[in-house]
Amino acid sequence: MGANLLTEKTGNKKLKATTGYSENGLPYFRLGNKSRILVVFDGLNFENKPPSGLQLRWVAGDYKQIAKDYTVYSVGRKPDLPSGYSTRDMANDYADMVRNELKWPVDVLGLSTGGTIAQYFALDHPDLVRRLVLGSTGYALSENGKKLQLYVGDMAKQRKWRKAYTAMMDGVYPEGGLKRLFFKLVMSIMTAFSKPSDPSDVIVTIEAEDQHNFKDLLGEIKVPTLVIGGEDDFFYPIRETAEGILAAKVILYEGFGHNAWLDNRRQFQEDVLAFLNEGL
Repeated sequence: MGANLLTEKTGNKKLKATTGYSENGLPYFRLGNKSRILVVFDGLNFENKPPSGLQLRWVAGDYKQIAKDYTVYSVGRKPDLPSGYSTRDMANDYADMVRNELKWPVDVLGLSTGGTIAQYFALDHPDLVRRLVLGSTGYALSENGKKLQLYVGDMAKQRKWRKAYTAMMDGVYPEGGLKRLFFKLVMSIMTAFSKPSDPSDVIVTIEAEDQHNFKDLLGEIKVPTLVIGGEDDFFYPIRETAEGILAAKVILYEGFGHNAWLDNRRQFQEDVLAFLNEGL
C-alpha cells in the first residue's frame, strides 16, 4: 500500500512511516505497527496527495505519542473531487476505505476540516467507529472562519498560492505575533518549492465546508466522543459543539485557539490517548 519513507523515533523505539493511496484513492501516511487502529481525518490540504520529505517528517511528529499504542493512518481526501462534493460524500469515501481495508471498528480523530467530515462518518457509519475525537473543529465554521477560508479559496482559484497559504495563519494566530510571522514565512518558502498543479482540491473542500452545518444533528452522534481544542478557536464553535453531543467529554485549552494541536501537540496527544484508552 505504500513505500517506506522515513523512520521516526519515539522513546527507544523506531517507527516506520509509510505513504500511499487506499484502494478508493484516499492519500494517507501510516505510522506505527500496533493492532489498534486510529484513523485521522486530516485537516484542510491544498493538494490531496500523501505528504513527503520534510512535510512528512513534520506531520509524523504529530502522532508519535499516539503511535506507541496505535497504528495511525492520517488520511486526506481523494484528488480531483468533482464540484459540489459534500462533507457527507467525503465521509462515505472514508467509510469505504475503513470497511474494505482495515479491521474495524476503528478509533477516529477528525482534525479541523477533517472533524466536520468525521461528524457525518459517525452519524452514517456508527458500526465502523469505536471512539470519536473531534479535534479543533465544530458543527460549522464561524462567520470569520468562513470569510477567511473563502478568501483562501479565491486566492487558490487565481493561483496566488503564497497569499492562499499564508492567509491561513491569520486564523491560526489571529492575535499576530512572532509565531504568525514565522509560519507565514514557512508557508511562503513552501510555495517557492512546491505549488499545487490544480486548485480544485482545496476549492471543492472549502466550498463543501462552507455549506456544512451539523448543529441540528449533533444529538444523533451516539458513539463515545471527545471534543478537544483551544478555548479561543477562530474557526469553530468548539464548546457549543460539545454541548450538542450527548455525554460528550470536552477538553478546552486556555490561552490556545486553532493552534492548540500545533503548539500544544504533546499534551493534545496525551489527552487524546487517555480518552481512547478509557474502558480498555
